Amino acid sequence: MFRPKLLDTLSRYTIGQFRKDLVAGLIVGIVALPLAIAFAIASGVSPEKGLYTAIIAGFIISAMGGSKVQIGGPTGAFIVIVYGIVQAHGVNGLIIATLMAGVMLIIMGIARLGSVIKYIPHPLVIGFTTGISLIIFSSQIKDFLGLEMNELPADFIGKWKAYAHHFNTINPYAFANAGATVLIIMLFPRITHKIPGTLAAILLTTISTQSFGLPVETIGSRFGTIATAFPTLAIPQIDLATIKALMQPAFTIALLGGIESLLSALVADGMIGGNHKSNMELCAQGTANVFSALFGGIPATGAIARTATNIKNGGRTPVAGIIHSITLLAIVLFFGQWAALIPMSTLAGILVVVAYHMSEWQSFRSVLRGARSDAAVLLVTFILTVFIDLTIAIEVGIVLATFLFMRDMIHYSNVNILTNQAAIFRNGNDKAAIANFIIPRDVEVFEITGPLFFGAAHKFKDAIKLVEKAPKVLIIRMRQVPIIDATGIKTIEEIHKESKQRGTKLILSEVNSSQVLKELKNSRLQFAIGKANITSNLAAALKRSKAIILQP
Repeated sequence: MFRPKLLDTLSRYTIGQFRKDLVAGLIVGIVALPLAIAFAIASGVSPEKGLYTAIIAGFIISAMGGSKVQIGGPTGAFIVIVYGIVQAHGVNGLIIATLMAGVMLIIMGIARLGSVIKYIPHPLVIGFTTGISLIIFSSQIKDFLGLEMNELPADFIGKWKAYAHHFNTINPYAFANAGATVLIIMLFPRITHKIPGTLAAILLTTISTQSFGLPVETIGSRFGTIATAFPTLAIPQIDLATIKALMQPAFTIALLGGIESLLSALVADGMIGGNHKSNMELCAQGTANVFSALFGGIPATGAIARTATNIKNGGRTPVAGIIHSITLLAIVLFFGQWAALIPMSTLAGILVVVAYHMSEWQSFRSVLRGARSDAAVLLVTFILTVFIDLTIAIEVGIVLATFLFMRDMIHYSNVNILTNQAAIFRNGNDKAAIANFIIPRDVEVFEITGPLFFGAAHKFKDAIKLVEKAPKVLIIRMRQVPIIDATGIKTIEEIHKESKQRGTKLILSEVNSSQVLKELKNSRLQFAIGKANITSNLAAALKRSKAIILQP
C-alpha cells in the first residue's frame, strides 16, 4: 500500500520503455513550461515560483507516487485559493499554508483516507470546478484585452465592474495576440500532434511581438527577468497565531489537492488499464507540497491534462514524470531569460483555454437535469465559489450533500407493524414473509428496513409507541438493516428498558449484518437482551417467543 510505483516498475524496466518515457517526458516538460508560468502569475506570485513547483513537486510526485503515469505540478484549481491567500497573508503566508497542507495530505495518506476522498460527491466537484473556471476566465480579461488598469478587485462582481469602466482602454494588439493564441491552441492539433499547441502559440506570438515591436506588456516588463538559478531551501517562521489563521485555507488546499490528484490518477488508470495506490499517492502529494513550500514554490497536485499528454506520448512509468522535471530544470537554467519575452496576452489566451477545458459545462448541464438534490449541491457550490469563497463553498457543499444524503436514507429507512394481511399484500413472493408463519397471541412483530442511524431512529421510537397494549413478546426483525450507529444502539437499549418495565420480552430476529452484530456485542446490549433472544431467523424467534409465553 505504501510502496511507490517507481519501485514496482524498475524491476522489469526495459530500454524500449525508456525511449518512450524519454520522448513523453520531454514533450510534457515543454507543455508544462507555459502552464507553470501562467498559473503562477494568475495566482499572484512571480513566474519562477510556478517553475520551481513544477520541477520539485513534479519530481517527488513521480518518484514517490502511487500512480505509474501521474504528472504533478501547479494547476488551475489552485489559482483562486492561492490568490486569496497571497492577498490576505502575503507570499510568506502562502508558503506556510502550502507546508501545512502538505502535512495534512501526508496524515490523510497514513490514515488511509485515499479511498474516502475519492467518494466526494460528483455534483460538489463539478460545482467548484466550474466555478473556478469562471473565476480564472474573469481574472484574465485584463490581459486578454490589454486593458490599462491597476490592481484588480478581488471579488467577481468588482472585477467586471472595473472592466466595464476601463473598456475604452482596449489594446488591439494585445487582443489580437490573445485571440491568435486561442486559435492556435485549438487548431494546431489538426496540423500535428508532435508539437504542443501551447508551445506553438508562445513561439509564434512572442516572435511576432518582438519582430514587429508590438506595444504589448510582457513577463519581463511586468516582473523583470526570471531567475535562472535553482532556489535554496528556506524554513519559514511559523507561530501559533499564523497556524490558526491559515488552518482553513490550508485544509482547502489539502482537500483540493487530494481530490484532483486522485481523480487524475483514476482517469489515468482508465487510459492505461492500471491500478493506482491512493494512500501512497496522498503521501507523495503531501511530501511534494512540503518541499515545494520549503523551496518557495506554490501548491501542487496531479494535473489531468499533463498526465493525459504523458500517456498519449508513450509514458507508462514514473520515469517519464522524472524526465519531465529534469526537462523543466534544464529550460530554467539555460533558457529561462527568454521566457521574459512572452507577452502577457499570450498567457491570458492560454488560461482562457484552460478555463474552458476546466468548465465541464456538459457535466454541469447533465447534473442540473438530474435529481433535485444533486442540482441543489451543484448550484450552491458553484454560486458560493464564484461570489463568496472557495473554502466556504466546499464546506457548505459537503454539509449540504451530507444532509441531503441523510434525508434520502431516512426516507429509505422504515419501521412497520407486520400483520398477516399487510404482509401478504407486500411480500407475496417472499418465503420469509410473516404471512407464512403463525404468530402466537400476545406477540407483536416489527420490521426495520434500511440503516438504523440517528436520522431514522425517531421513526423506530414513534412506531413502537403505537402499540397500546403491552405484548408478552416484542420481536424486531432486522434482516434488512445493513448498519447501525450509536443512536440506533441507544434506541434499542431504551426499547429494551421500556419493554422490561412493561413486562415484555424483547427478541431481535434475523440480525444478519456483521456490523450490527459487532455493535450489539461491543455495547454489551447482546448480553443485556440475552444471546437466546437474538436469533438468525424468524422461525427461531417465534419458537423462542412460544417458550417465553409458556413460562410460568
